[in-house]
Amino acid sequence: QVQLVESGGGSVQPGGSLRLSCAASGSIYVMGWYRQAPGKQRELVAAITSGGTTDYADSVKGRFTISRDNARNTVYLQMNSLKPEDTAVYYCGANHRGLLARNDYWGQGTQVTVSS
Repeated sequence: QVQLVESGGGSVQPGGSLRLSCAASGSIYVMGWYRQAPGKQRELVAAITSGGTTDYADSVKGRFTISRDNARNTVYLQMNSLKPEDTAVYYCGANHRGLLARNDYWGQGTQVTVSS
């Protein structure tokens, strides 16, 4: 069983930046960030394999960057040029199979609020 612990959420004005971190208790192939806004389904934000292959939602391309430190089993999400529509609970997810596979593990979620 892999535990995921997220940190870095908060409130920011439009155009601002935040950095999310997620530390896994063990090594794992795919780690990613997903978000769920009120009344909406959870959706992919970005994911990355241990080899560095990435996948991004179209809505965040050019604004968000996902990276990982395999030695620390940690994934990061740098979020720039934040918009009010980025407001959501952000969850770290992970699995051992691939970018398109269903996640085996989830973090507890961290709130990101973008508002003036």
